[in-house]
Amino acid sequence: MDYIDYDENVDYNYTEGNFSPVEEPVFQHKPTCFNHVLCVSLLVVSVIIFLLGFFGNGLVIWISGFKMKRTVNTTWYLSLAISDFVFCVFLPFNIVSMVMEDWIFGTFLCKFVSFVMFVNMFSSIFILVIISVDRCVSVMLPVWAQNQRTVKKATVVVVVAWFIAIALSIPSLIFRVADSHLGKTTCYNKYLERQDHQIIALSRFLAGFVVPFVMIIICYSIIMSKLCTNSMTKSSKPFKVMAALVAAFFICWLPYHVFILLELNEQHHSILKVGLQIGTSVASANSFLNPVLYVFIGSDFKHKFRSSVLSKMENAMGEEGRTISRYLSRSSSMDGRASTHI
Repeated sequence: MDYIDYDENVDYNYTEGNFSPVEEPVFQHKPTCFNHVLCVSLLVVSVIIFLLGFFGNGLVIWISGFKMKRTVNTTWYLSLAISDFVFCVFLPFNIVSMVMEDWIFGTFLCKFVSFVMFVNMFSSIFILVIISVDRCVSVMLPVWAQNQRTVKKATVVVVVAWFIAIALSIPSLIFRVADSHLGKTTCYNKYLERQDHQIIALSRFLAGFVVPFVMIIICYSIIMSKLCTNSMTKSSKPFKVMAALVAAFFICWLPYHVFILLELNEQHHSILKVGLQIGTSVASANSFLNPVLYVFIGSDFKHKFRSSVLSKMENAMGEEGRTISRYLSRSSSMDGRASTHI
């Protein structure tokens, strides 16, 4: 993402326009990250996110990809875990850049790291939307869903989502550059015109936050209304998971997009620099929160502690499928009885 846009002296630049990088006459670059509380705090948070996201999503990939029977639900979980896992794999590049306050990986990785991180940002969000829509359809149209929900179709949907994510991430390959000045290299976005910056920022805000968030809210509102009406489950866990997912999505991504939009005004430069650093770290936290929310929310702590992690994850992943299956069976049964009366 644009984490390394705000690295000391250069933020963003238009080759045509009034804004130009602010450069100080520093002849020998010396990292000062460890001298600042904010930088050290963000560094610690980034390392924690990397470790939790890397191992957490890796565990989900192992369970859903190799230990469980392939179903529609495990296809969603596996795709989401892969997206978050790849995101975490590339976090060390930003961590090193944060510590050194210098981009040492060259122009290709400057473009590619940003591109991959945006691909995974969009793909992760799109998969969350797909999961929400799938759940909604399964509850509202149980008979149709029972006949139409197949692993093959789920795989096609995931592939399409990844292609759209790739298309939306191409601007990073076009506008991302690595420039050196006075012994320091900075990786940042160099837009041709201010209009390019505005279009990209607004498109990412709409496609990466507004539209997905609205769709998730609508889907979960319908689901919760249906569950309450039909008393589908005696457990409150589904409600807790739904509420937690929506809250995590909103909290993690809203600050990042807000500061991206504020950046368009080119005002309060130092505030934007700090805000985007914090916003990006909070957004990155979503990569390890997803498996935690899907697996552990609503579980009794003692039971979770006594049970093995692997069995807990497998049971949690299968729980939603079993709940939906019971609902589908119940609805099919009711439809069958109705048809005999008719």
